[in-house]
Amino acid sequence: MLRHPAHWLGLGFGSGLSPIAPGTAGTLWAWGVFVLLQQVFSPAQLGGLIALSLPIGWWACTITARNLGRDDPGCIVWDEVVAMWLILWLLAPASWHGQLLAFALFRLFDAAKPHPVRWADQCFKGSGWRGGWGILFDDLVAAFCTLLVLAAGRHFGLW
Repeated sequence: MLRHPAHWLGLGFGSGLSPIAPGTAGTLWAWGVFVLLQQVFSPAQLGGLIALSLPIGWWACTITARNLGRDDPGCIVWDEVVAMWLILWLLAPASWHGQLLAFALFRLFDAAKPHPVRWADQCFKGSGWRGGWGILFDDLVAAFCTLLVLAAGRHFGLW
């Protein structure tokens, strides 16, 4: 993790090094950090941070995957971080229970990879910049699916 600055970001400041469910650990880390960031930044500033986190994360995921010698290592969790921040930012203000439901739905979509997340996971496979974008892309699609389910549930009065 200390060999390159991109590794800090790609590995979610160490959360991706969890021996058990690194994607879940990274998503939990993202949730906790987002709650703290909400205390400091306005919604517009958070949106700017998320927008900036995408290209910087693309760079970090690309470099980290290349240095690890694998296309999409499970320890790279910046994709989960950015996706969870995006979900929480678009849901805000959301209750603790709403955030928990968003977390659970996102983890379900990210881990189970139903269509269209599975499609997105296959779109940009490989090494280099294309593969770095692919690491992020399927999680962004999982975030979209999470938000779609939450919106549908709200529309039909399920929550």
